[in-house]
Amino acid sequence: MEQYALFFDIDGTLVSFRTHRIPDSTIQALTSARQAGHRIFIATGRPPLIITNLHEIEHLIDGYVTINGALCFVGDHIIRCKEIPNASARFVVRDAHEKGYGLIMVGEKDVAVHDPQGQVDRIFRQEICVENLNQARPFEEVLQQRIFQLTPFFGEDYEREMMKHLSDCTVGRWHPSFTDITAKGGDKGEGLLAMMRHFGLDSRFSIAFGDGGNDSSMIRTAGIGVAMGNAMDSLKQEADYVTTSVDDDGISNALRHYGLI
Repeated sequence: MEQYALFFDIDGTLVSFRTHRIPDSTIQALTSARQAGHRIFIATGRPPLIITNLHEIEHLIDGYVTINGALCFVGDHIIRCKEIPNASARFVVRDAHEKGYGLIMVGEKDVAVHDPQGQVDRIFRQEICVENLNQARPFEEVLQQRIFQLTPFFGEDYEREMMKHLSDCTVGRWHPSFTDITAKGGDKGEGLLAMMRHFGLDSRFSIAFGDGGNDSSMIRTAGIGVAMGNAMDSLKQEADYVTTSVDDDGISNALRHYGLI
């Protein structure tokens, strides 16, 4: 059997939005896939600081595509790094403070959080169960670092207006209340390709699993793109296969469908 590289989004793909944990069927399926010789990679919009919900499968993971592809690493070795130009980061920071919307800024070491309406806390801490945002640092301090991601809390209409001013950036939305902005080329598809090159693997033998708009580039780039049953309709249309939801054994069913376990 051909060995595949398997790329998994976290929220809504590996981890349930309902239970905030990895289903037992997914843990068992990934364990079987690893034993069969397939490689397992994480491909997430989360920065490393807030990847705190994978304890049960950490020993199975070969590498990480994080911050939507802006930062990719294997162990302590960084294999890809795409930073947002400082002027663009400052533009969004100023706008967030002037307009009064929430913003998370991810630097190479720290994060900064602006949350005038409490949206960041409500959605990230209460809905998604994100940890470690209490370690946030002041914006000016983080702006001295390389900036990898901006997560502003506004709708799609304002997103379109904002991106007219950020020609050096790209955007990926996986939640109706916020979007992720990264440097151009900082997307999960490019991260997948970088990881495949690092390991000397043929991208035809890659399978990407996702549920949100920020998974679109890797669903299109991978040899096989799998959308979860709970995925956005637009992602399902781009996928080669639509499995069941994260809470209905979606990962296990997809791996069995392709004969990988």
